[in-house]
Amino acid sequence: MMLLLGAFVGPQALADKVALDADDWGHPGGEDCASCHEKASPGLAAEWRSSAHGVAGVNCMDCHQATADEADAMEHEGQIIATIVSPKDCGRCHATEYQQQAGSVHAEAYALIADRVPALAHNLTGAAMQAAGCDQCHGSQVSVRGDGTLDPATWPNSGIGRINPDGSRGSCSSCHGRHAFSKAQAREPEACVRCHSGPDSPDKEIFEASKHGMLYKARHAGMNLDSDSWVAGVNYTAAPTCVTCHMGAAGKIPATHDVGMRNAWSLNSPVSQRQYLIVLEDGSKLELPAADAPPRRGSEVVKADGSIGKVKVVATPERRRQIMSLVCLECHSKTFTEGFMSQFDAVVELFNAKFGEPAQAIMQGLYDAELLTPLPFDEPIEFTYWELWHDEGARARHGASMASPNHAWWEGMYLVGRNFYSRFLPQARALAGERTGELVEPWIRQSEQHAWLGQPQQANPILGHVPAPDPDPAAATTEAE
Repeated sequence: MMLLLGAFVGPQALADKVALDADDWGHPGGEDCASCHEKASPGLAAEWRSSAHGVAGVNCMDCHQATADEADAMEHEGQIIATIVSPKDCGRCHATEYQQQAGSVHAEAYALIADRVPALAHNLTGAAMQAAGCDQCHGSQVSVRGDGTLDPATWPNSGIGRINPDGSRGSCSSCHGRHAFSKAQAREPEACVRCHSGPDSPDKEIFEASKHGMLYKARHAGMNLDSDSWVAGVNYTAAPTCVTCHMGAAGKIPATHDVGMRNAWSLNSPVSQRQYLIVLEDGSKLELPAADAPPRRGSEVVKADGSIGKVKVVATPERRRQIMSLVCLECHSKTFTEGFMSQFDAVVELFNAKFGEPAQAIMQGLYDAELLTPLPFDEPIEFTYWELWHDEGARARHGASMASPNHAWWEGMYLVGRNFYSRFLPQARALAGERTGELVEPWIRQSEQHAWLGQPQQANPILGHVPAPDPDPAAATTEAE
């Protein structure tokens, strides 16, 4: 069950949109599209002609043809088409990939930030930033105007969790850029770093600074990225990419378009938790903290949208870790892999115990005591706390997970510690006032991690200062006489 977890995802009903016959590609109107677009948008046409689609004879109308009752259908040069080619459209031919993607964390990317967008993009800046910023990675909820054209407030957009007019979620072109739809492009780290970079998901800079990134840059020519089969340890050994570890085939592990299946920890949260992966009978998935009792197979659970799903498979955090570790074993020994995972876990647990849990408890206490308003980001400590776990804490945890010591320490945990002690605690104490002993100090005193604060006579190597020794009481008495 562990190795073939993806095989348990049941088939999803695909819309009867346009029947495509693999033995007879090529809609008759497709060549008319190409001849026109070779003049109007020659780069687009050239990409398509040299693509696997173009070589196989799959043309514009095969993908873009629509029926008149579709939400985004429009008449164009005598044909009924839809601008968006959604994952459901691609799934007519790429059924397995569609099923895996539809149940992945990528497909939930828009929903994951829906409640954060007003506080971040709208309040801190303005609504225009949602379309140009957040939605370009997480996806927009595409709106269709009365004539079938797409609302420019929500389109163009290739966000990975885009809500499409046909109800499907995601964008295949987010990784397989249109109109080449190259598998080699999607295997490159650059396909991921468009979104996985910056404060909350700093994977670009971490990968580039890691040993894996160094090997990738030095040995790129040996990556065999165009290979039809791309199995680590078989088709390439030069270096891993993001796809290798999170999606790629290795040994007995099949490739998958469910990018989060192998992640045992939640790393982009105030406190990281090991997670169960719950696969439901309709192919969708949920993640539940390991501290909770996992649901039984066949039981019903409430999904993120409020609907009810029936449990088909429960993968424990240990199983998820084992899958990831089996990928590592294609290039590393068992002792090396286990040692690395142990170091990674220790960093996450350190962050949780020393900073994440105390800071979260202190903030909750301040809110409960009504010393902070419910409105987010209207007080300095809310920015400090957000950056503590969302920016600096994410870098520390991701740095440890991807073997970048600089990001685990100087760009990560060092900044967490500096800002926890020099900004967060002073701000919390000032807000708590006379209630500091109740709302702040217990979370500091109860942890041995903070015991160093009570040792003022230690040497200070950073300032080159060694405290003067305690005066000799006998000498002081003699002098006084």
